[in-house]
Amino acid sequence: MQRAFLKSFLLFSLVASLGLTSSCSKDGENILLFSVEDDKALGDKVAAQTDSMFRADPAKNGRLLERASNPQAYAALQVVVDRILNSGKLAHRDDFTWDVKIVQKDDIQNAFATPGGHIYVYTGLIKYLDREAELAGVLGHEIAHADRRHTSQLLQKQYGIDILLSLLLGDNPNQLAQVAVGLGSLQFSREYERDADDYSVIYLSGTPYTCDGAAGFFIKSQQEGAASTPEFFSTHPNPENRVTAIQAKAQELKCQGKSTADQNLIALKSVL
Repeated sequence: MQRAFLKSFLLFSLVASLGLTSSCSKDGENILLFSVEDDKALGDKVAAQTDSMFRADPAKNGRLLERASNPQAYAALQVVVDRILNSGKLAHRDDFTWDVKIVQKDDIQNAFATPGGHIYVYTGLIKYLDREAELAGVLGHEIAHADRRHTSQLLQKQYGIDILLSLLLGDNPNQLAQVAVGLGSLQFSREYERDADDYSVIYLSGTPYTCDGAAGFFIKSQQEGAASTPEFFSTHPNPENRVTAIQAKAQELKCQGKSTADQNLIALKSVL
């Protein structure tokens, strides 16, 4: 009874906050009922469940590389991530957890984000990329999905606010497992993809990287053709004129053409 009351109270508070606070965002016709703190709390729960999923069946899902056992890999990756996070361009730099985790599965060229800033990147994607700016661009894209709260909006649309509130309250562990399993295959809209591409450029404009770094990844995949299309595109649909749009945004911000050494990507590849 007490839990049911608390759930009803939380729902009432979220709905009431739509007209009273700026913590709820609006994207087109989609109104996000979750607050930023709810994003973080849900993300922490989903990330813990996701970690358990990788640890339980690494042969199927990929092996989660632990930081303590892979200090060189994480040190190199953290340099790239920190440059993006400290670009001064994130809306929720100080609100979310912002940790990145490596999943060892060389045949998967993908990355995904939970609400609240937990980023997962597969070794297959890291090894696929040729330049460090490309890695920064793809990571910036994933960071944008969390920072712009796309992932939360999609989860709300897919599962409904009632189920997500039950997860925050610690109810429905089976549903939490389902959310974690489906997170890597969550289907973003072309609108969200365009927005994440734009913000990848915006984030990288405050870093040493050429801010159209993500375009290099998309150019390579286009050149290699459908036979080797990265899994990234199964969950991140390709908007029309994607490369052109990224390069145009970079030209608008006058932040393209910067040259940065690839030492962190090289270090990553050497130990993975």
